[in-house]
Amino acid sequence: MRPVHIALAVLVAAVWGVNFVVIDVGLGHFPPLLFSALRFLVAALPAVFFVGRPKVAWKWIVAVGLVLGVAKFGLLFIGMNQGMPAGLSSLVLQVQAVFTAVVAMAVLGERLRGLRLLGMGIALAGIAVAGVDEGSGGPLLGFVLTVGAAACWGVSNVLTRRAAPPEALNFMVWVSVVPVLPLLALSLLFEGPSRDAEALAGFDWSGAGALVYVAWISTVFGFGAWGMLLRRYPASSVAPFSLLVPVFGMSSAAVLLGESVTPLRWGAAALLVGGVALTSLVRPGGPAGAAGPPRAVPGGRGAVRSSGPGSAGHGSSGGSRAGVAPGRGENWSVP
Repeated sequence: MRPVHIALAVLVAAVWGVNFVVIDVGLGHFPPLLFSALRFLVAALPAVFFVGRPKVAWKWIVAVGLVLGVAKFGLLFIGMNQGMPAGLSSLVLQVQAVFTAVVAMAVLGERLRGLRLLGMGIALAGIAVAGVDEGSGGPLLGFVLTVGAAACWGVSNVLTRRAAPPEALNFMVWVSVVPVLPLLALSLLFEGPSRDAEALAGFDWSGAGALVYVAWISTVFGFGAWGMLLRRYPASSVAPFSLLVPVFGMSSAAVLLGESVTPLRWGAAALLVGGVALTSLVRPGGPAGAAGPPRAVPGGRGAVRSSGPGSAGHGSSGGSRAGVAPGRGENWSVP
């Protein structure tokens, strides 16, 4: 990769890592479900009028919108609202790579081989260590909800792979339309009209800044830049940069929010990032009994992969095979 593109990949990882701090700020202004709905509303409008509809079936747009937008982000925002630290959230979400591999095995028939199984075991050990650390002095419910968000992210990654959209940004913008009304309905049901009205009435520059960051900078800029990198370089060259997301997430949370990083948490980070690297970057086995490689994205652009906070969809040029890679952020979604 050219130095300028390496710098861009690092910048995107930083944007997605800091995104968790911004989410924490936004949750100080809005109830979690309302904030999530507003995030997707701002990400979708006006962008949906300027990007073409992705060349995939509507069922994939709706399915990913519900699983990723409503389930994954709903659980993440509620978990963080329950007290899950921003830095730890950016780390724990990376276990989505394990869930992606397991769902791909069950649904797509991929075989899990030695190093990938080892990576999954190491990553799960990291989650266990993080759970012990959080359970000893933090909100265990928030931790469990964040792990649930990672599981939903894994499901959405496999759905996105089946959809195989040729353009990540177009797909994400249209997917962002789907969760808005369901999240607003859930917010009215569980958070209450009065609480939502109070949050909207108190709308200020800080809340507006949080919305602009998570919707336009993290989503639109992040997707656009990451998608450009994936069109220029193989996924194996771009995907490892997504492992920087929890590094930026934990460090920015420590600096900007004063979150402490315990030795146990550093140990969890080392295990989880190392395990995710093995799980995500080792080539998966194809379906049992399959004679050839999985199909690529129509148009000869190669396969679409999903990655990381957060969150990127990985596709490689030159007709490379399909696969699922790690990530916090685009993985066709961002944190």
